[in-house]
Amino acid sequence: MRIIIKKFTELNAEELYQILKLRSDIFVVEQECIYPDCDGRDRHAHHLYVEKNGHIVGYLRILDKGQTFDAIAIGRVAVREDYRGIGLARHMMNKALVFISDYLDETIVKLSAQQYLVRFYESLGFYCISEGYLEDGIPHIDMEYRC
Repeated sequence: MRIIIKKFTELNAEELYQILKLRSDIFVVEQECIYPDCDGRDRHAHHLYVEKNGHIVGYLRILDKGQTFDAIAIGRVAVREDYRGIGLARHMMNKALVFISDYLDETIVKLSAQQYLVRFYESLGFYCISEGYLEDGIPHIDMEYRC
């Protein structure tokens, strides 16, 4: 497995297709949530994905300031079902935080977490900064990390 980080304009058609399919499989089909995944923000993001044997098995996006929050944000964290439970999401998040700190020279990272994942994000150093709210019918809470 290898982790790759690319800007939107660096993604080829196959990579973009696999990313969108993974996100759709998890957030629309598995979580039964109808929402506009193609929200226009991908163009203003770095895309971190895990590739194994030509297949994308994990993904997240790193959004520029102003796209979601007043700080860099992480979103759309997704791991293919058959790769869950091996620490892949934790590894991806750690790589993203190092990239944000070392390459983007940012010190604050925010995300909108599904509430059932709060403990996972807290274990990475994030802390809650909002009350809970519904986003697309799923309970969420805003969280922040300081590098």
